[in-house]
Amino acid sequence: MAWIITKYLLTAAMVVFISEVAKRSDRLGGFIAALPLMTLLTLIWLYVENQPEEKIANHAYYTFWYVIPTLPMFLLFPYLLPRIGFWLTVGASIVVTIACFGLFALLMKHFGVELL
Repeated sequence: MAWIITKYLLTAAMVVFISEVAKRSDRLGGFIAALPLMTLLTLIWLYVENQPEEKIANHAYYTFWYVIPTLPMFLLFPYLLPRIGFWLTVGASIVVTIACFGLFALLMKHFGVELL
């Protein structure tokens, strides 16, 4: 149980750290948020918990493919925010991301990459 609590605390600390940096510097906060820190932390957790190398490698592989359809949201969000407010922008961003992911998964299926 202590291990799970440690994982939660370290992972949550990363989110708090990034949000605190972002309060002081938009650019630095965005840069740190764009780094694959959570992915690396997840890979470390999997390794420390003795998961097979194949599972760890698959996690990194699928993370790459799942990041691509989320990218339009980062352009849509700052465009919509001053026009429709925060919560509607969050909702629209979620809907657009889901749509982009579905379309991307269909496209990638033609190239032999199964995402769904």
